[in-house]
Amino acid sequence: MLIQSDKSGFQHPMGSEITPASIYQTRRDIIRQMATGSAGVALAAWGLREARAQTPRAGQLAALASVLSAVPGALTMDKLTAYKDATTYNNFYEFGTDKADPAKRARTLVTQPWSVEIEGLVKKPGRVNLEDLMKWGAMEERVYRLRCVEGWSMVIPWIGYSMSELIRRVEPQAGAKFVEFITQADPKTMPGLRGGSLDWPYVEALRMDEAMHPLTLLAFGMYGEVMPKQNGAPVRLVVPWKYGFKSGKSLVKIRFTDKQPVSSWEKALPQEYGFYSNVNPLVDHPRWSQATERRIGEDGLLAKKRKTLMFNGYEPQVGQLYAGMDLKKFF
Repeated sequence: MLIQSDKSGFQHPMGSEITPASIYQTRRDIIRQMATGSAGVALAAWGLREARAQTPRAGQLAALASVLSAVPGALTMDKLTAYKDATTYNNFYEFGTDKADPAKRARTLVTQPWSVEIEGLVKKPGRVNLEDLMKWGAMEERVYRLRCVEGWSMVIPWIGYSMSELIRRVEPQAGAKFVEFITQADPKTMPGLRGGSLDWPYVEALRMDEAMHPLTLLAFGMYGEVMPKQNGAPVRLVVPWKYGFKSGKSLVKIRFTDKQPVSSWEKALPQEYGFYSNVNPLVDHPRWSQATERRIGEDGLLAKKRKTLMFNGYEPQVGQLYAGMDLKKFF
């Protein structure tokens, strides 16, 4: 499968793999109505909605086919953040430190060709082309909350497959205890690298059991489409119970190791950013409270902040990973 690039993302040329956005949105409507007991009405209207499937899509990129995930906790029913907000309000320091910089500058990112190097303590190391990597698991739609350490949040429908699919395929050796994720660092296409805000390339890491958890997602798209460049095209990590900076973007290396890696923010400001970086309303950032958050799209003079949920609301799924740990010490 050939992945073609354009100015804002990467495209799939095969018609059989393209889902019109109207069908994608219909699927979202039905899953919401199922939660309120009105699925019968939704299914009865399916034929009418499908007839409108050929109307022009609202998005800017090629659609990416997927099925709704059956992983417990993978489909939050929170209202989705508007696509415009999710693609224009970003932290991606490789393109600048302002929230608007990624959307303005990420068009320079070259996503074709693309490959990811698998290295370290695995039985099957090697370089994997993006086209092949996308076939290593069935594409699923996951609707996750995204919580930034800065105190704002979004709700985004991602497309990808569980990171565990990749891990099983490459067969980690017995000594592999951590998985390190390394982002593209090309000064020619990433102007933010010249700012010196961090020690590049950007590095993040997970404990093996965290990486193997079904909710940990290797993502290739969002909102029914391929991943926009400003959001981490063509492939990124999404770990919904951790602060957003733990989810590395534009990945070029995945390394398996027996020693706990030092992540980029941990290296830059160890007193403020720990290795785990789990969303925890009981553990404040040294310079601000983490008890509440501002949901992007709910701004205004009368808008109230939301209470932050333990593990970003995924405590039933992931709380057991940290049983017995002092979460103030292992922050």
